[in-house]
Amino acid sequence: MIELKRSLAIGCTLILTLFFSQNLSAQTDLELAEYYYNNGSYEQALLYLGDIYKKNKTNKVYQMYYESLLAMDEFYEAEKLVKGRLKRRHKNSKSTAYVDLGALYLRFEMRGKALDAFDDALQIMQPGKSHAVRLANAFISLDELDLAHETYMKAIEMGTNDFHFELANLQGMMGNYKGMVESFMELLHTKPTYITTIQTSLNRNLRLETDKKNSILVKGALLKAAKKYPEDAVYPQMLVWYFTGEQDFSSAFIHARSLDLRLGERGAGIIELGNTSASNGDLETAEECYNYVAGLGRSNPYFYIARNQILNTRFTALKQEVPLDYEMLEELEVDYAASLRDLGVTPETAMMAKNHAHLQAFYLEKSEEAMDELEAVLELPNLNRRVAAAVKLELGDVYVFADLIWDASLIFSQIILDFKDDPLGHEAKYRNARISYFTGDFAWAQTQLDALKASTSKLISNDAIDLSLLITDNFNLDTIFEPMEIYARADLLIMQRRFDDARLALDSISTNYPGHALEDEILVVLGDLAMQEGDLEGAIEYYNEVVELHFDDITGDDALYNLAVIYDQVLRDYEKAEELYSKLLFEFSGSLYTVESRKRYRELTGELEE
Repeated sequence: MIELKRSLAIGCTLILTLFFSQNLSAQTDLELAEYYYNNGSYEQALLYLGDIYKKNKTNKVYQMYYESLLAMDEFYEAEKLVKGRLKRRHKNSKSTAYVDLGALYLRFEMRGKALDAFDDALQIMQPGKSHAVRLANAFISLDELDLAHETYMKAIEMGTNDFHFELANLQGMMGNYKGMVESFMELLHTKPTYITTIQTSLNRNLRLETDKKNSILVKGALLKAAKKYPEDAVYPQMLVWYFTGEQDFSSAFIHARSLDLRLGERGAGIIELGNTSASNGDLETAEECYNYVAGLGRSNPYFYIARNQILNTRFTALKQEVPLDYEMLEELEVDYAASLRDLGVTPETAMMAKNHAHLQAFYLEKSEEAMDELEAVLELPNLNRRVAAAVKLELGDVYVFADLIWDASLIFSQIILDFKDDPLGHEAKYRNARISYFTGDFAWAQTQLDALKASTSKLISNDAIDLSLLITDNFNLDTIFEPMEIYARADLLIMQRRFDDARLALDSISTNYPGHALEDEILVVLGDLAMQEGDLEGAIEYYNEVVELHFDDITGDDALYNLAVIYDQVLRDYEKAEELYSKLLFEFSGSLYTVESRKRYRELTGELEE
């Protein structure tokens, strides 16, 4: 009995050993086949795949086997493989298997046989939307768009009618853009929830930003549909989307206002449109948006945001004027003060008070009043902590303006501790690094800037990169570093709007250290100062000198972009601006200004063609 048990145990062990050995071998063969297949060694892959497929008929193995046979031009083996698989397919997936067979015939230039296979696929297609969509997509992948259309038509004959989106998309692929757009307009009437999907499809297929003809087609269809179905809110929504994409914010506002009244949105969409308009430079429409929302009254949830943005938009416009109109800035300051008296200094008006303080300190030489106002805001009960951090950032900047450097560093450090892994904390860290730079502690500034280069905020990251490059390019511990200290002090004087003192400091570098590496940076800064004071000729002269003599330095693209903006936005010399944007795109492809320059270059070339 004991011997029998021992024999059975040995037998089981041998069977298990053989089983695991075979499994391990199969696994190894599959791994080798995959390795050769992924490396394009199809001949070696085929040494394993035939045997593997006999035991493992998964889709993954089938695809590797099929593609390897095609790569080696093994037509008959590939045909045998596909036909064999076709026999095993369930009726629900047999249609797409026939498409695979047709694709094989197309590969070997047997179009007649391919069409027969495709016809078989259509003949045995099962009813139901999913089957039709799967078969149509198989045809689309082969660029057999007419057959995809025929698939949908047959499915409709079989009783399935819900193909509005698929047929519209297919018409776009076939180049029938008019039919596509009209189909989408009808689909929106029955299924307004498709709005986002349709917007994506129109942008992708019609390239609305660059193809004016298609853009006009969509605009006409939208206006026609809005007139045909006046009760449908989806068409005004689409018109707001369309005009926003065209950056025609004035027209977008007309439809957004109508939509707001109809849906009772209480200005939510209008505020968003105002912000978009402002960020794209259409301050006039932005102000219209904010005035509309403010006009809805104090009970409106966006009232305080709107009141603040009305003043902020005016401030933004005035800051862009060359030279600055101090009379208008003083008038704006009076309006800020009046609004704060009217509304009170509360958590809701904290951002308004912050902007008012910035105007006072940096433009009207009222830094004491600005500090008092910001400190009063920070004492408000129930102040949102993020709003408080934004106010502290402003207060820190005002401290820097007033030469209270270490007070500024202290308040920035508080924000860093409170918002360690947050853009607010990153912004405070950048401003602290800038203080280290202003005071000549370049090594510490560089350490902080390096940590900020990967910030989630693109603006902070770019600022950190710019300041880091300036330090790296011009400061070295084994050379004289006094010029860099003077330059950093001049940067501080510029922030404090002490332009004459800054010029004296910069001139001292050029006089005492002729040919210094900072020469190009100095020219750019002098150009910037000239621009702020309305001296266009002086600014152009400084920037041109950088372009002509320091083109390969890190400031070359800065000077070139600044010149392009002057000719574009101030002098309205679009031909010259186009030339400068083009030069920047071709000779500074890695510049931070590339995206904006390309966008404006395309707009200008379009304007010139028209």
